[in-house]
Amino acid sequence: MNAPLAVIGAGSWGTALAIHLARGGHPVRLRGHRPEAVARLARDRENLGYLPGIPFPDGLEVTDSLASAVVDSAGVLVAVPSHAFSRTVADLHPFLPAGSPLAWATKGLDPDSRRLLHEEAAESLGGVSMAVISGPTFAAEVGAGRPTAVTVAANDPDLAGAWVERLHHDAFRAYTSDDLIGVELGGAVKNILAIATGIADGLGLGANTRAALITRGLAETTRLGMALGGRAETFTGLAGMGDLVLTCTDDQSRNRRFGLALGRGGSADEARSAIGQVVEGEPTTRAVLARAHEAGVEMPITEQVYRVLFEGVPPREAVEQLLAREPKPES
Repeated sequence: MNAPLAVIGAGSWGTALAIHLARGGHPVRLRGHRPEAVARLARDRENLGYLPGIPFPDGLEVTDSLASAVVDSAGVLVAVPSHAFSRTVADLHPFLPAGSPLAWATKGLDPDSRRLLHEEAAESLGGVSMAVISGPTFAAEVGAGRPTAVTVAANDPDLAGAWVERLHHDAFRAYTSDDLIGVELGGAVKNILAIATGIADGLGLGANTRAALITRGLAETTRLGMALGGRAETFTGLAGMGDLVLTCTDDQSRNRRFGLALGRGGSADEARSAIGQVVEGEPTTRAVLARAHEAGVEMPITEQVYRVLFEGVPPREAVEQLLAREPKPES
């Protein structure tokens, strides 16, 4: 029997990835951090809270023990919210053999250090092989087996190839990249832009506005990505434009729904309560804008989202500030 894969994080995305990997014939240990929630997963053999109606394959086990999840595993995949990523990697460190590679499907920056996640992992684990899985993915659709494509970016082509081989089956396609910076940043900033397009749609500003925000949002993401060392072509691919379009245009996106609520006059607290899951774009806005200022990169849409979220600026006023900007060449 093959050595199991460990998936750390039993939210919607971690559960969907664990189900997908197990369907592909890999034994999987899914680790959740709350014993009572893990007991329900083991009893129900599905995640009724996040992915109801999608049963666990036979090869999927659940555990609340980090040590039990990763012992003798063939690979470790972290799928926790970005605010928990650094702590999770630090907690994993004692259970990973020296030099063990690590992969993650978390999107965002560390909200405290404002670093990209591979920078966080490198500080905890040193110069190990690292991979990030990103792209236009809603957990419910992956769990349901609907056609999906992702990018696996790694600093080691063998590690990228290993995760592509594990993921790439049935209706799920995986492609390799070596641009960790671009793939990570695309997966982070798209959540900010989904809040922006949600706000615009909540205000009833129409399809033209949405398309403009997506397009100009991609431009400012690319500017920052290249300033940090990413490559322009990454932002036109699955982890850039693909994820951006998905998150900005479909109401399965928590970040878009959060923006819709704000645009319709609701409070951030009310929106968070109604969504009931982490809205990654909120802390990511603060972190990304700080990195942009450090790099001397202009990100006007991100800046206006920040003003709405953290300075109390009314959403309509933020849109008016964007429209009042001086005209300039597109490129």
